[in-house]
Amino acid sequence: MFKKLRSIFSSSEESQEKAPEVVEQSQETQENKPDDIKPVDSDVVELDAVSLVPEVAKKITPAKEEPSADLVAEPLEKDVDVVAAKPEAKPEAKPEVKPEVKPEVKPEVKPEVKPEAKQAAEVKPVDEEKPEQADEARPEDEAKQAPVIAAKSAPAAGEEPAKQGMFARMKAGLSRTKANLSEKLGNLFLGKKEIDDELLEDIETLLLTADVGVEATSEIIGRLTDRVTRNQLADAQALHQSLKQELAALLGQVEQPLVVDTQCKPYVILMVGVNGVGKTTTIGKLTKRFQAEGKSVMLAAGDTFRAAAVEQLQVWGQRNNVPVIAQHTGADSASVLFDALQSAQTKNVDVLIADTAGRLQNKDHLMQELEKVVRVMRKKDISAPHEVMLVLDAGTGQNAMSQARIFKDAVGVTGITLTKLDGTAKGGIIFAIAKQLQLPIRYIGVGEQIDDLRPFVAEEFVAALFD
Repeated sequence: MFKKLRSIFSSSEESQEKAPEVVEQSQETQENKPDDIKPVDSDVVELDAVSLVPEVAKKITPAKEEPSADLVAEPLEKDVDVVAAKPEAKPEAKPEVKPEVKPEVKPEVKPEVKPEAKQAAEVKPVDEEKPEQADEARPEDEAKQAPVIAAKSAPAAGEEPAKQGMFARMKAGLSRTKANLSEKLGNLFLGKKEIDDELLEDIETLLLTADVGVEATSEIIGRLTDRVTRNQLADAQALHQSLKQELAALLGQVEQPLVVDTQCKPYVILMVGVNGVGKTTTIGKLTKRFQAEGKSVMLAAGDTFRAAAVEQLQVWGQRNNVPVIAQHTGADSASVLFDALQSAQTKNVDVLIADTAGRLQNKDHLMQELEKVVRVMRKKDISAPHEVMLVLDAGTGQNAMSQARIFKDAVGVTGITLTKLDGTAKGGIIFAIAKQLQLPIRYIGVGEQIDDLRPFVAEEFVAALFD
């Protein structure tokens, strides 16, 4: 009996001596995955010798069996608690043991590895399905893109779609004038069935406020009244159609496109007008148009007064790849144009477009200088200039009429280009120009793009204005 107790005491003392060593060994050998270490219970150290007999017997006998992964993990956690309970082991156990226990258990436990493999296996099919979906979407995308490509290539098949596009742009450019003239006229006829004096008076007032002019308005109202008295117009809608016809007939009298005489080389176009009407810009657009017709063009920078006028014309020359004859600012405009005409004759150029300084119509000395330019050019070519093109800003309204009269008397204007119709509601001035001046209207400007300078066609203009 004493021998058994002595062996028990000796084993307990040995366990007390080996307990801290086991803890240190467990800390040092955690990376080596120890499966052989027998679990050490803290109760062995603290219990009495008598109480140790049954408990030691219970804990020592199962130690011979190979512990599973779960049994190994539990004693390790208890060991950590034992170390944490001792004040000396607190600073070492907390930072070292806790973060290191987790990475050891995770790779050893098989059930934790399997879900990761399953997740990886589940992710792969998703990645494999993506290209299949993309492949399936490709025919649909091609089907969607096919009509778009066909729609883009359709206008190139004929000229009719291109004409419709240009007409739509002109119609959009005349939107302000249309709102001020044609839409208001349409409102007058809404709900009207009979033609009376009040309706005719409203039409007359509207034409005058739209800058159609007194002479043109009086003539149009007079013709409409005659038709009404002759019972040629049955109702208000017939009167409306007759009004459109009268306006179109008025513009048809001045519809004369510019035709370059190939016998005259160069064909000289002298651009005149007041400041800010767009002479230089019109020159650049005309240059592009003549080049599209296969004609060679030269530019002459006759505006030697305005700052940067020469540079502006040179920029247009670079864009269109045409030569520009110029001198320094303040030079004699007549001498510049004379040199340009001589150079164009030498190089056999088809068209020479000469810019001039903008001048107000009430400045007599400037108008006399313009007359000098014409005289000097005729010393070199008696028929030059072949076209004196007056550029008018449609936004100036009735002031454009006084400009046209004075320039016509000074240099003999042969054609008119009406610009900036897209930026004003006073486009009705074109009817006044047609009636009072009876000068050919060569071009109209309905936008900022090069193609927005269009040859004037009365039917297209009226259709864009009223349809």
